[in-house]
Amino acid sequence: MAGVCLDFERPIVELEKKIAELKGLASEEKLQVDDEIKRLEKKAERLTRDIYSRLSRWQRVQLARHPNRPYTLDFVKHMADDFIELHGDRLYADDAAIVAGLAKLGEKQVVVIGHEKGRTTKEKIERNFGMAHPDGFRKALRVMQMAAKFKKPIVTFIDSSGAYPGVGAEERGISESIARNMKEMALLPVPIICVITGEGMSGGAIAIALGDRVMMLENAVYSTITPEGCASILWRDSSKAPQAAESLKVSAKDLAKLGVVDEIIEEPLGGAHRDHKKAAENVKSAILRHLAQLDKLPSEELTQMRIDKFARIGVSS
Repeated sequence: MAGVCLDFERPIVELEKKIAELKGLASEEKLQVDDEIKRLEKKAERLTRDIYSRLSRWQRVQLARHPNRPYTLDFVKHMADDFIELHGDRLYADDAAIVAGLAKLGEKQVVVIGHEKGRTTKEKIERNFGMAHPDGFRKALRVMQMAAKFKKPIVTFIDSSGAYPGVGAEERGISESIARNMKEMALLPVPIICVITGEGMSGGAIAIALGDRVMMLENAVYSTITPEGCASILWRDSSKAPQAAESLKVSAKDLAKLGVVDEIIEEPLGGAHRDHKKAAENVKSAILRHLAQLDKLPSEELTQMRIDKFARIGVSS
């Protein structure tokens, strides 16, 4: 969390700073303050649990956007024993906002596809802040079709504020590329597991989020539009984004209750940005558990269940 602290995290960070200072002082001065350190550590844990147990939807949005939150390549780094990245859509270009490749999760060989936002300013610009062009979605589809050909399961990681809305993207058919991905993903004869790890916003998310299992990290968000975009349309005031987030019901609990997602994956205490490795372990465990179930199903049954699953979303009795 170095250098980044959300407002509601400040009490936790200040207490952790005191603990670090006390440990440093004890080391330098050889003071016997172990009991005091343990007391403060327990207090910090209680405070963290209390704060994170009552987060608002807008605070979840802030966490989903946390600059230290793990991205696709971070998950791959901690989850995969091997990863070979594949590039290009074979039509126009290689879009760095989408990463795709072959990976090995334990004994399971899979195809991994996901958004990548980048860390440094240079990387963020190169990856367009995780907002994909049509080329990115077509690269994703090309790799998914390859997975189907070689009978490899597909795992996708969703973390984007949306597809890129620029002129070039429109000229090259951004809407068509999203729609085609959705159509083709519905029919692919291999297991597809989708994990919303940060922001899952609009068409940029659903273009790689149509699967047999859709899971969300505890502090991820998923919606048809960003809270700022919604507030700008409804009230012509993007500062009302917190109010919009409440109305949109963007949290993992909301989406699980609505039947849009199948499982909420627990994050390390204080959020995934605090412990990438533990967050990746939790995600990997959930993926492998669901793959073990899906691998037993014939391809015809798999695709029909997938189609039926998404046809049910939004239907009320």
